[in-house]
Amino acid sequence: MKKRAMKAGGMPSLKSTFAALVKSKRIRGNIRNLLRVNQTSGFDCPGCAWGDNKSGTFQFCENGAKAVAWESTEKKIGESFFATHSVSSLLKQSDFWLEYQGRLSQPLKYDATTDHYVPIDWADAFAFIGERLNQYDANQVELYTSGRASNEVAYLYQLFGRLFGTNNFPDCSNMCHQASGVALNASIGVGKGTVVLEDFDHANAIFVFGQNPGSNHPRMMNALRKAARNGCKIVTFNNLKEVALERFASPQDPVELLTPSATNISHMYLTPKLGGDMAAIRGMVKHLLENSVGLNQTFVDENTIGAEEYLDTVRTTSWEHIEEQSGLTQEDIASAANLFAESDKAISTWAMGLTQHKHSVDTIRELTNLHLLTGQIGHQGSGLCPVRGHSNVQGNRTMGINESPTPAFIATLEETFGVSLPKTAGHNVHQALHALNKGESKVFIGLGGNLAAAASDTVFTCNAIKQAELSIHIATKLNRTHLLASKDALILPCLGRTEIDRQKGVEQAITVEDTFSMVHASHGGTEPEGLNCMSETAIIANIAHATLGNKPVDWLHLAENYERIRDLIARTIPGFDNFNSKIRKPGGFYLGNTAREGQWATASGKATFSATPLPEDLYPANVVSEIEKQRGPILTLQTLRSHDQYNTTIYGMNDRYRGVENKRNVLFLNPQDAKKMQLKEGDKIDITSIWQDKVTRKVDGFSVVLYDIPRGNAAAYYPETNPLVPFDSVGDKSFTPTSKAIPIIVNRSSTAIATQQL
Repeated sequence: MKKRAMKAGGMPSLKSTFAALVKSKRIRGNIRNLLRVNQTSGFDCPGCAWGDNKSGTFQFCENGAKAVAWESTEKKIGESFFATHSVSSLLKQSDFWLEYQGRLSQPLKYDATTDHYVPIDWADAFAFIGERLNQYDANQVELYTSGRASNEVAYLYQLFGRLFGTNNFPDCSNMCHQASGVALNASIGVGKGTVVLEDFDHANAIFVFGQNPGSNHPRMMNALRKAARNGCKIVTFNNLKEVALERFASPQDPVELLTPSATNISHMYLTPKLGGDMAAIRGMVKHLLENSVGLNQTFVDENTIGAEEYLDTVRTTSWEHIEEQSGLTQEDIASAANLFAESDKAISTWAMGLTQHKHSVDTIRELTNLHLLTGQIGHQGSGLCPVRGHSNVQGNRTMGINESPTPAFIATLEETFGVSLPKTAGHNVHQALHALNKGESKVFIGLGGNLAAAASDTVFTCNAIKQAELSIHIATKLNRTHLLASKDALILPCLGRTEIDRQKGVEQAITVEDTFSMVHASHGGTEPEGLNCMSETAIIANIAHATLGNKPVDWLHLAENYERIRDLIARTIPGFDNFNSKIRKPGGFYLGNTAREGQWATASGKATFSATPLPEDLYPANVVSEIEKQRGPILTLQTLRSHDQYNTTIYGMNDRYRGVENKRNVLFLNPQDAKKMQLKEGDKIDITSIWQDKVTRKVDGFSVVLYDIPRGNAAAYYPETNPLVPFDSVGDKSFTPTSKAIPIIVNRSSTAIATQQL
């Protein structure tokens, strides 16, 4: 265990960036790529969805550079690789090893008799897919989407699926920010954040809940650093102490780059218990109410409904309950509340630390209650900011990747294309995997992503995916999901974000939407040399053509010029009028947000308070009864990323900011908890989770890492600990896995015990 970093960013970040370029074996080309990342004439970073100001030479961060180098590599795999390696042998390799073999260089089809993937011509692949898809009922098909897909391909994908006859659109947002969309739609009538990037320059208080931007979206650190240096008070609520939220050194500041100097980020840093954020926010409101400070009665009267019922709920919530559930003292909560009240421009921003709990929807509605009660929404420098993960996960939803489309959206599509479309809600990820496991669904199409590594309960998830009779994977790199083949499976290699997309000899632009509802064009700049691949858009168009023919649109004609797709988007999705003209503007264009404009697209036409009481327990009642049967201490585990990782893609074995080197199978423990369990730094342990279905979920051979985390809580990396998350442990109203609230038992490793006995 190395010493935890004293600051984030700085020279180590620069060194790590260069190391990633070296590993790609394409140093010069990727230096050129980095100079084009997030630039007006360049391409959108394939990493996170944080917004860009489009000014300055360097618009990338360490993790963005790693994402570019990971995608734009000289290493390639094709016929000879798959002739050497059977699928069964590849399944024994690590996720890290699989993805670092290189770019997929040609289309492949699984041969079940030999257990190998073999080459197939593109034309034969599409003919095979069209013939096979037409053998199935539409609702037996699951159309999964990763958040890296562009607006253009996402629109074609959802149109194809609905014309085929299904609303089965499980997507990656089901596993991360689904709770944000559900909560915000119910409260303010729009499922997106209400702030734009410039609001961070005007805020005088920023409240950061349940996120680690230093590792997960590092470009956000520039906004926080600038705000802190301008006197903005930043208050962090995060279960772990993360160095980036304490001290950050900009790699673009020579002094901070070359000296120990750094910018202090958080004015106040609070570490609530896992799942305790709702109670902490309720406590802030209770303090404001009891002291009659910060409340904006005029705003409440003119814009909201349900305030009195909510305030009655706050009054009846005891401070004892708030302190016990949050793990924070009344004094600490009051201090945070006073900072919020003293600010006339406050932003609250959050990520999966709020969204992956049983009561996540209620937590985010509680945070919205705070902003409504104080009028901190709808004006410059204030509002709500869920920070999305993958680069276009928000855009995918805007384009219609949604298992429960609105009646208005379906009606518009029907009128535009002169067709009748399915109205019944389809499957989200949770429902899709259950349907595959039961044999009710028989086809899995993956537009990017690695569902086997992303979803919870790895054994269940892998078994479910393997039940598919036909699997179609559109991808740049090999991953575990591609190897869960039992019958027919194809891998269709696609262009990456960094690469030039030519159709009929003409370079195409794609578009993405960032977390601030800004839509902008992306132009790849690298030749896809040595790759027999197609763009995602062309692949989906060819699948649609092979399955549906030219009805009701000429799919191949659309794919020849993406402006034709954008014209369809402009006709059918609000906010995209003059789409092709708008994306020529440097920086793109803002889609708008009704709540930011003081318009509430709810049933009542008003923003709506939620009067939900605090949960009695953070676990379901039947799990509580199981916990009561256990001997020894029960900890609550959260899964998280390392610094050398983005989503399921692992760039390396180190977690520089947390001081972990050359390993990932670690469990972060509070030192007092470890002492109580007679464990010390480096001890080998086994971890078992608790659920009511009598299935044993266990991971072995982990190492103890002592860390600054509240007592009773623990943390570990995913996907290594995804096997511990019970598949049916999901958020109320969201179906999001409860990956931040897993009851576990920790035992000394059986292997370690045997060694000691010897």
